[in-house]
Amino acid sequence: MNGPLLFNPRFSVIAESPDWIVVDKPAHLLCHPSTPGNPPTLLDGLQGLLAFELANGAALSIITRLDRDTSGIVLVAKNAPAARHFSKAMERGEFRKTYLALVSGWPAHDAWTLDAPILRKGEVEPSPIWLKQMVHPAGKPCRTRFEVAGRLLRPVPDPDGPPLPFALVRCFPETGRMHQIRVHLAHSGHPVTGDKLYGPDETCYLDFIESGWTPALEKRLLLDRHALHAHRLELDEHVWTSPWPPDLARFAQREPTAK
Repeated sequence: MNGPLLFNPRFSVIAESPDWIVVDKPAHLLCHPSTPGNPPTLLDGLQGLLAFELANGAALSIITRLDRDTSGIVLVAKNAPAARHFSKAMERGEFRKTYLALVSGWPAHDAWTLDAPILRKGEVEPSPIWLKQMVHPAGKPCRTRFEVAGRLLRPVPDPDGPPLPFALVRCFPETGRMHQIRVHLAHSGHPVTGDKLYGPDETCYLDFIESGWTPALEKRLLLDRHALHAHRLELDEHVWTSPWPPDLARFAQREPTAK
């Protein structure tokens, strides 16, 4: 199946086989239900799309899960043998992933690698946010390569202020830790634009949980989701890609080129 084939306004199909399906997930869509009463998730949509296969023995397993606000490629196994194959490939480091991120500021170098362990912040110091991660020598090994793909200046909401610098960065995670790219970019001094947790102030996340999206948060974060996109996934002979999403292109006021 060639894609994307739009079947649902929430996500589209990039490619499919009897053993797997690859979809393009938009921002704001959870992959899995997390609490009772959640809005529909990617898994809910997949179960509807693949109802016939599920009735005939299929079992869905999301292999490359994305955060709620991260858009892009998600690989899903349709049966247990495919899930085992992908899990073993992941353990052996055979997946090759490319993310695109729009970050605050202009990095000093066009390419850099961060080899910095990560752990949950609450394990070593007080944190009001249970899931927040941080770079720490006691953490698990974690490595990401970065390449600057473009630099731009964007007008700020204040018409009297100078334009703000942003950079489009290609991210190549070589490990798969929780929030790895976002933590490493923030640690590099260039947090992902719109990141409520690792951006200008973690209280953005707390305020969002309490009150939802507000004009005050928009002024602080500029985007209602973090500007991180799973652009390319490679395994064996397969190469799947997802284009730079329209909401981030509109924010940047141009369509960045990513190869």
